[in-house]
Amino acid sequence: MQRRLIEKSVYKKLPDTLKSLTDLFDGREKDIVLLSSLGVLSNCIPNVFGIYDGDTVYPHLYVIIIAPPASGKGVMNNSRILIEKIHDKILNDSKIENSVCEQDKKKNKDNTEPCPNLQVKILPANISNAEMYNFLGSSQHGVLIMESEADTMSNMLNNDWSNYSDVLRKAFHHEPLSISRKIDKMYEDIKEPKLSMVISGTPDQLKPLIKSRENGLFSRFIIYNFDEVSDFKDVFALKTRDNKVVFKTIGEEIFNLYGSLIAIEKPIEFSFTKSQQKKFLDRIRPIRNDIINNHSEAFISNLHRHGLVLFRIAMILTVLRNKETMNEQTNIICSNQDFITALYLTKTLLRHSQFTFNTIDNGVLSIQDEEILDSLNQQFSRKDAIESGSKKGIPKRTVDDKLAQWRRKKAIRKVKKGTYKKL
Repeated sequence: MQRRLIEKSVYKKLPDTLKSLTDLFDGREKDIVLLSSLGVLSNCIPNVFGIYDGDTVYPHLYVIIIAPPASGKGVMNNSRILIEKIHDKILNDSKIENSVCEQDKKKNKDNTEPCPNLQVKILPANISNAEMYNFLGSSQHGVLIMESEADTMSNMLNNDWSNYSDVLRKAFHHEPLSISRKIDKMYEDIKEPKLSMVISGTPDQLKPLIKSRENGLFSRFIIYNFDEVSDFKDVFALKTRDNKVVFKTIGEEIFNLYGSLIAIEKPIEFSFTKSQQKKFLDRIRPIRNDIINNHSEAFISNLHRHGLVLFRIAMILTVLRNKETMNEQTNIICSNQDFITALYLTKTLLRHSQFTFNTIDNGVLSIQDEEILDSLNQQFSRKDAIESGSKKGIPKRTVDDKLAQWRRKKAIRKVKKGTYKKL
């Protein structure tokens, strides 16, 4: 079943930086570029923070794109260009610093101080638990894990020496991390870890990565899930020639923004207006009640974390819209335009998350699902299911999701278009 595209109104109101990138694409590719770019850029905004539920939070996001092979999700890799110049500078500066330290130690035998750890901005997923702590500890403003094959990370999480699932869960909320290993003479104490992730993979690659929808890692991700296979596009189209040029141009702008934010003395606080705070609560609370009444209560943690995701997306949009004057700010207030854009975008992402959540289970139907199925004839139509659902206050889109889930759970099978049979 086709999952919703991001609404066109979202694209119309984006800051120019993101509009320049997304205007190059259409359909699913447009959505993938927007979400992957937000994930990458969330790690390019140092010294900007907000207060959410009493805690200091930063813009960092976790994004995962789930789709079949040959579905066009490879355009995600374009977003990496946005951070590459920052990564190259941090890595090269770190290598020089390390080389100078090593030379100094050779000249001065009394110098027993260890040389600083290597610093990077882009981190591979295929690293050990200890390496993860090292890189997070040496990075003041965070690192990005970007992988186009989700099983690269899945393989790591299945090993004792590289299972950093707990690190991923804690880093999302910037919770303190510490590790001590006597054999390696290693000790790391990270007060506010900052990590962004942008990952893509097939549905089969998702299962080993997120073994349980209740393990906490699932609810931390922005999830975008679709199952259409793309047509073979015109690989010689003239408009595709300049795509990477545009990303490199924007990458230069982001590099300059990063440099100006690194240089400021006092971090900049981002916040909602009182009116936006009220609207935020007015929109989130009814969704919570709907989940309790019509869906699995286990999904509540996903809703709560999507509230934080909304706040972080609004922070990124606001910084990008004001990037030319960010180094002159002491605090920034979210515009109504960016607030509404973040709200609409998060609403769509929450539906993708809920759909995916409902596919990660043991095949057992909920009580509500059983009640709807019991009310239907042995053979029934989509229209019958929608009418039965509406009597329980369930929207048409949710019933369509349920039909897809029931088929996967072998509770029904499709007889023909719009007609189903109970098994």
